[in-house]
Amino acid sequence: MFGTVLGGVDVELRHLRAFVAVARRRSFTRAAGELLVTQPALSRTVAQLESIVSVRLLDRSSRHVELTGAGEEFLLQAERVLATLDQALAGARRTATLRLGFSWLLPDPWAQQAVRRFEGGTGASVALTRVDDPLLALRRRAVDIVVVRGDAEVPRQARTMHLYDEPRIAVCSHHSDLCRHRSLDWTQVRNWPLVVNTVSGSTGPWSWHQDQRPEHIVETANYDEWLETVAAGRGIGVVPTVVKRRTPHPALRFVKLTNAPPSPVRLVFLADSQPTLVRHFLQAALPTARA
Repeated sequence: MFGTVLGGVDVELRHLRAFVAVARRRSFTRAAGELLVTQPALSRTVAQLESIVSVRLLDRSSRHVELTGAGEEFLLQAERVLATLDQALAGARRTATLRLGFSWLLPDPWAQQAVRRFEGGTGASVALTRVDDPLLALRRRAVDIVVVRGDAEVPRQARTMHLYDEPRIAVCSHHSDLCRHRSLDWTQVRNWPLVVNTVSGSTGPWSWHQDQRPEHIVETANYDEWLETVAAGRGIGVVPTVVKRRTPHPALRFVKLTNAPPSPVRLVFLADSQPTLVRHFLQAALPTARA
């Protein structure tokens, strides 16, 4: 609420912003487009303001809108109030921080573009927080929003936004017999010991139907453990292709994986965790997501 009461009725910020938009544009139609509201809703809001202040602020006709004398004076004061408020909000946002949780290899260039858009548009900052279990960190409210790869089940109270899908690739030790293969079919993965990151991995036994799952599973608890276990020849891995580009390792070899379903990349968040910052981040994130 705006901190002014006239006749027992509060003047709200929406009243001021509606009036200022119409006064600047000299048009309800153009002002409604600027504020992303319908023209009837905007007309009602301005009429409510005039009723509250008990004076006509605008002269309306079918062709144009003009300010009355009272309207011109009110416009100057309203613009000062809104400018002061915007300065205060900008100052406060510069101290605000959104905590973005991830477990391994933030998607690129999506992450860099989304962070730049968010920080440039809000003045707030993003704290990049690496955690072994992003969903657990979210439930514990150690982070505000997380990047999740794969088909992991999210908390019931959480919401998700799909960003894009990543293709998968097989990876093995340079001593593995798999290195002799030019490609590996998705259905053939079950014939090899499969190293799985059970906490934040994008591929695991859950990725196949019950009767098609790999018989031998080697479990690890984070990305580094998974990486070194594959490099040590304990089994093969299946990961998004970004790993090949972002994780050079002398003991690893990558093999084309055919007929594999793509791996989804999602943002997961709690509706009541910094809702304004999260909403702005979602808006900044979506235009940069790849198809």
